[in-house]
Amino acid sequence: MAKAASSKRSSPEKDATASPPPTPNRPRPPEPKRHKADKAEMLEYYRQMLLIRRFEERAGQLYGLGLIGGFCHLYIGQEAVAVGLQSAMDFSKDSVITGYRDHGHMLAYGIDPKVIMAELTGREAGISKGKGGSMHMFSVEHKFYGGHGIVGAQVPLGAGLAFKHKYAGDGGVCLAYFGDGAANQGQVYEAFNMASLWALPIIFVIENNQYAMGTSVNRASAEDQLYKRGESFRIPGLQVDGMDVLEVRGAATTALEWVRSGKGPILLELKTYRYRGHSMSDPAKYRSREEVQAVRDKSDPIEALKRELEKAGVSEDELKSIDKDIRAIVAESADFAEQSPEPDPSELYTDVLVESY
Repeated sequence: MAKAASSKRSSPEKDATASPPPTPNRPRPPEPKRHKADKAEMLEYYRQMLLIRRFEERAGQLYGLGLIGGFCHLYIGQEAVAVGLQSAMDFSKDSVITGYRDHGHMLAYGIDPKVIMAELTGREAGISKGKGGSMHMFSVEHKFYGGHGIVGAQVPLGAGLAFKHKYAGDGGVCLAYFGDGAANQGQVYEAFNMASLWALPIIFVIENNQYAMGTSVNRASAEDQLYKRGESFRIPGLQVDGMDVLEVRGAATTALEWVRSGKGPILLELKTYRYRGHSMSDPAKYRSREEVQAVRDKSDPIEALKRELEKAGVSEDELKSIDKDIRAIVAESADFAEQSPEPDPSELYTDVLVESY
């Protein structure tokens, strides 16, 4: 028979002499430190985030004009995540895989905006020959493995990429992005189990933008502190301010040191926010305009870095010049896409199956 819990309260004096908190029973990564960047490095982060912002704004316009078909998920508001994380990666050996909100990740990897915009508009010059569209962009050359339309499907694929890195001994690490909605998918936990069991070199990244399609993460997740989701698989987790590119960069350094040292996977939860609907067809009626505007006013990642640059002595004219250059790059990519031909109908029968075994 179970004993009833005592109703006797402990005194403050007794609490003061209580045992210290238990120490973790396994190694854990240190708390990340905010990255210290010089002016040139901050300017590069600013330029990359602004490129993603302006590119996505133009993509939204082209969608409205009917030049982009199917679904289109914009990355506006989340720029600091891709730029902060991928700036720490070694492009020569590391790999990246993500879900359908993938334009920003490709731009942060230095892929030509022209071929990304051409892909969005279904043109032959697109990075997937115009057949992948917004959600299925892919570049083996850049070690960018998609762009996947099925929610959470990229997570076990990312574990496979990490297995390849370990099997080949190439020193590479896989960065596998997924969203707060995908964090409730069963396949994610199968991937966690295998990755931890085999100590695979993978960084699992949850981009928690607060809303999985039309539902707040707090309404859909029994444990909404998503960085804890790997604990039962002995995968340590860190929660990071995803609206601060230097905080993100610092977390990336800590995560890469952990994984490259052979300690197995790590999980990062990036707290961020998307300003636009889940996709272009989502009017986002599940939240108020005031909420979105408050985030823009207080936490916008580009405006925050802009203020730091101004404190570092960068003039307003210099920042306006960067914006002008970025707008020209984006306009050129849109013109390139619109003027490029659509794929020949015979392309319907290529790249469907592996042609040799």
